[in-house]
Amino acid sequence: MHFKLIIAFVEDDKTDLVLETARKNGAKGATVINNARGEGLKQSKTFFGLTLETQRDVLMFLVEEHLSRHILETIAAVAEFDSAPGTGIAFQIDVEDAIGVTRQVEELTQELEDKI
Repeated sequence: MHFKLIIAFVEDDKTDLVLETARKNGAKGATVINNARGEGLKQSKTFFGLTLETQRDVLMFLVEEHLSRHILETIAAVAEFDSAPGTGIAFQIDVEDAIGVTRQVEELTQELEDKI
């Protein structure tokens, strides 16, 4: 079984929505890193040296490769990545090998066999 790693940078108020959407579309779990900071095309505004920006969370999903594109597109839609600037980004990368996912593989194998 091959996996992809989906990494999404989302506004913290959309974290739960993105997690729920990913799970409904096949993700079996996620790792969340809170309070990340970043910049897009425009630099963040400051006020007396304090940065005026919303906090971001980094979400990481290890998903089966056949499910990855659909999950990526659905979380991008609910988080409005393409419809509003500065709302976040998501991308996927290939995973060469993964350890500690035996139970996930068993469940995914059963689900994929049921669909076929």
